Amino acid sequence: EILIGLVGSEMCIRDRHDIITLNVKRKPLFAYLLFFSNLRRERLQMLKKISKIPFSGTPEQEEKLHAVIAECNGDKSLLMHVMQEAQLIYGYLPFEVQAMIAEGMDVPLEKVYGVSTFYAQFALSPKGRYNISVCLGTACYVKGSQAILDKISERLGIGPGECSDDACFSIEACRCIGACGLAPVMTINDDVYGRLTPDQIDGILDKYLDA
Repeated sequence: EILIGLVGSEMCIRDRHDIITLNVKRKPLFAYLLFFSNLRRERLQMLKKISKIPFSGTPEQEEKLHAVIAECNGDKSLLMHVMQEAQLIYGYLPFEVQAMIAEGMDVPLEKVYGVSTFYAQFALSPKGRYNISVCLGTACYVKGSQAILDKISERLGIGPGECSDDACFSIEACRCIGACGLAPVMTINDDVYGRLTPDQIDGILDKYLDA
């Protein structure tokens, strides 16, 4: 649901996440609407997805997590700290790990899940050996980054927030990475690829598949 109001030269756009007030005399109205639609699109692309890959935690990892929880002595204010440590141990926060945290910290599971989905630092899916990040900021989007993301998803059979079954690739959509002059841009681990077109994607991915 979006509410748009206009009083004089001030326009207010509101959804359940944001209230944005804009001066329509400075830029055409359509420019602001494009900005806002891009903002909503980025959110949809970056929604966290629960991993479909079976959980494969080890007894050693579980022992480490229980030790972290024990150090907190039941202090519920340290929930974030425990979750951060759990992600360092497991690499992400699958349902099984969230359940252990909830039981150990004596907090509702829905609270742990709420924190894990609210903060960008927490991941619900594991990262692949090669993590692909596609910029969906406005500069990249208007130059075709959505087509880049669609091509990658088509080739690998996974979408943003997911990891391939062989744990080789994972994909995430992100906001501006600060390389607007190279738009559209994606990164694969520490490698940066700019001024991309969809027909370049297969060749780029093949380099990592053959590595």
